[in-house]
Amino acid sequence: MKGLVLAGGLGTRLFPLTKITNKHLLPVYDRPMIFYPIQTLVNAGIKDIMIVTGGNNAGDFLRLLGNGKNFGLKHLNYTFQEKEGGIAEAVGLAEHFAEGDRLVIILGDNIIEGNIISAVNEFKKQKSGAKIMIKRVKNPCDYGVAELKGKKILNIVEKPRKPKSNYAVLGIYMYDQEVFDIIKTLKPSKRGELEITDVNNAYIEKGNLTYSILDGYWIDAGASIDSLLEANNFVAKNGANHT
Repeated sequence: MKGLVLAGGLGTRLFPLTKITNKHLLPVYDRPMIFYPIQTLVNAGIKDIMIVTGGNNAGDFLRLLGNGKNFGLKHLNYTFQEKEGGIAEAVGLAEHFAEGDRLVIILGDNIIEGNIISAVNEFKKQKSGAKIMIKRVKNPCDYGVAELKGKKILNIVEKPRKPKSNYAVLGIYMYDQEVFDIIKTLKPSKRGELEITDVNNAYIEKGNLTYSILDGYWIDAGASIDSLLEANNFVAKNGANHT
């Protein structure tokens, strides 16, 4: 099982803070934002990790993280996303890194209070396919929303006007090797990107996608200035997944 942290993009929703740096390098209380998703993977027992970055500040990640000594790692891998091609495109860049192994992927601005150990262990027992993390939210229209029927996900709709549930799909995904074949079949969306929702729906069509509900606090710290402030305040008061 290998880990992938996606930290590309221009972070335009956080301008002017991101005019001269990558949003994942911005502070969340006492640590750079990127530290939290890396720690989430490490806490789940994943030690072989790649960082996908891009833009004009990619070199800053190497200077900050090095080989991952702060996380007890012996080595960190890096790759570069040349343009804003979407989450699915970023995942596709890791095919050579995966080497046939399964991937646990987390977006570089996702901060959680607890851990994903149980979900990762469940995915290890899964013969094939994918697993996503979901959580009940107050504003489902802002996210990809999972339509549920019992233990099954029927469909995922990105930012629906009339959501069929309050369960948002979080930026934590687990895939087998088939994900790379699926990505190669995708066509860009209206915004010119390869969408991770299309990947997840492809697994649904195959009857091969499961889900786990995340316990505890979660936030997409890079979604807006307000969410960045909220993340800082939460971590300052409650802590997060620190070692």
